[in-house]
Amino acid sequence: MTQLRYLAGYPQPVLERVRVLLAERRVRATVAQRYPDAHSVRNDRELRDYVGELKARHMRSAPPLAKVAYDNRLHVTHDALGTHTAISRVQGTALKAKREIRIASLFKDAPAAFLRMIAVHELAHLREREHDRAFYALCRHMEPDYTQLEFDTRLWLTGLEFEPPLVPAADSPTPPSS
Repeated sequence: MTQLRYLAGYPQPVLERVRVLLAERRVRATVAQRYPDAHSVRNDRELRDYVGELKARHMRSAPPLAKVAYDNRLHVTHDALGTHTAISRVQGTALKAKREIRIASLFKDAPAAFLRMIAVHELAHLREREHDRAFYALCRHMEPDYTQLEFDTRLWLTGLEFEPPLVPAADSPTPPSS
C-alpha cells in the first residue's frame, strides 16, 4: 500500500479516495482543474512584496520581517514547505530578533491559492508558535478556506511525488516551431 506522507493523519475514507485517484493517475489533473490560476511571484523581491501585503492587511501589529525568500533547499533538508525563524542578536543591553520567512521554491510553480496558503501559515507563526487551535483560528481568519487549501496543497504534493508531470493532450494545438 502506498505511504501517503503528506496526508498522514487524515481519515481512512479520505486516504482511500486519494489512493483511487493515484491508481487512476488523476491527482495532478484533479488539482489542476480545481486550481487553474497560476501566480506571478517568481523572485524573492516579489515574494517579499506579496507576503508584506498579506501582513499589512491582516497583521499590522506583528513584528517586522527582515527577510522573505524562496529557498531551494528547504523541501529536501527540513522536509518543510516553509519556515519562520527568529534570529536573536544583542544590541547594547537589548536583545533584538530578526524574523525571516522562507518558502520552498517548489511553490514558484504552485497554484496561486497554495502560495497564499503557505504564506498565511508562515505569517501566523509570527503570533502563534505552535500548531494549536489559536494558530489555525488565525490562519482561517487570514484565509477563510485555509483548511481546504491545506488539504489540497497536500494532495498536490502527493501528486508531485507519485505521478509523472502533466503533458498536453494530443488534440491540443501545438505552438508553431521557429
